[in-house]
Amino acid sequence: MISFKQLPLEAKAAVAAGVVFFSMMLSRSYLAEKLDLRMRHWVLRLQMALFANTLMLMGSLHVWKSTVTMFTRSSAANSFCFMLWKIAVFMFLALAHSSFFTLLFLVAEEPYFFSLAAYTCLGAYIILIFFLFTLGSVEQAYKFLVGRGTKAGTGNKNRTAMKPVLAVMLTLVLTVVGLLNASQPPTVHSVEIPVHKLPSTMNNLKVVLLSDIHLGPTVGKTKLAMIVRMVKALKPDITVIVGDLTDAEAEIIRPAVEPLGELDSPLGTYFVTGNHEYYTSDVSNWFELLKSFHIQPLHNENVKIVSPKSTNDWFCLAGVDDIEADVLRYSGHGMDLKKALRGCSSEHAIVLLAHQPIAAKWALQERPDINLILSGHTHGGQMFPLNAGAYLLNPFFVGLYKVGQNTFVYVSPGTMYFGIPMRLGSRAEITEIILRSP
Repeated sequence: MISFKQLPLEAKAAVAAGVVFFSMMLSRSYLAEKLDLRMRHWVLRLQMALFANTLMLMGSLHVWKSTVTMFTRSSAANSFCFMLWKIAVFMFLALAHSSFFTLLFLVAEEPYFFSLAAYTCLGAYIILIFFLFTLGSVEQAYKFLVGRGTKAGTGNKNRTAMKPVLAVMLTLVLTVVGLLNASQPPTVHSVEIPVHKLPSTMNNLKVVLLSDIHLGPTVGKTKLAMIVRMVKALKPDITVIVGDLTDAEAEIIRPAVEPLGELDSPLGTYFVTGNHEYYTSDVSNWFELLKSFHIQPLHNENVKIVSPKSTNDWFCLAGVDDIEADVLRYSGHGMDLKKALRGCSSEHAIVLLAHQPIAAKWALQERPDINLILSGHTHGGQMFPLNAGAYLLNPFFVGLYKVGQNTFVYVSPGTMYFGIPMRLGSRAEITEIILRSP
């Protein structure tokens, strides 16, 4: 039997990742009894950072072998330039690994340069791993189809050496493109949605949808102030924030949130939780902070949005807690559609705020009379090559979907980004929704 010491480094990293993951699962029930909520979730986030790093270690070893070890026998291996290259690759990998810990230790009113650099390296790391794997697979397929021949010639060695060079070049180009794309202000996307049973006096009602701002290590007060200015310029009747506003505790990042106090939609500003609010383990304090800015959290509850033209005309605006609250066993929270829609009958239009598209799907299975659901969460995949995974994992990916005869679901691609300050194959968006009376 092969001992642990005899395993290759990649296998050891996989074993370490398995051990960390098992400890996370094992400690969940134990920590629930021994620690208070805030400390329990801080420990859980630390475990998640360690788990991500052990998983990344396998990829980092492959990156090092492909971009450094492969060239140690070349004539340039002893040159000063190659030494600088080794240092650059090492620093790149170290920054990528450190990104998960900035979420715990480096969050303030404005992002630290270190956090921006670390998450940029993480984005580049994901792209680089993808291209190394893809080009490696193409190379293996070529060898299988063409055959290796009797000996590995110079041409084969050159092709092998070109693989990491091409992967690095593609990564650099896409990283720059992704950074430039994410640095642009969100695009304002206007969409008209017919809402069954919406009173005629509320025709053309304007709702501005925000989602996935992710105040934290790479998004701060300056970007939020820009978003608020753009929203105010649209002059919405209602503003809704459908989760993942933040990645940090309210006390730590309070100064960055102050621009939200400038939102002044005449029919109100409303908020529902996303999964990242529960990762902060500070939802109650966030609710109180948002209320101080006249933003109403919809904690499995609803409000009547009354027409400015007639007090007899109204529709039901409801919001549910994010489904992650159930997974994390967050006391007093969890998606409760019956409670959220209490008093909302099919005689009036129903608009539901639910952060995750899977929650939208579940809601429609239980209450098909819901007319419109506004969601976020997917980020439109945020960046290549994560787009495909986000598309496959969500029943609604991005944009407007018609479900049944009188129901629509709109999924925002996100107003900012999570962590990695890059967007590839997606664009940040502020959504201007015009509600149409049939």
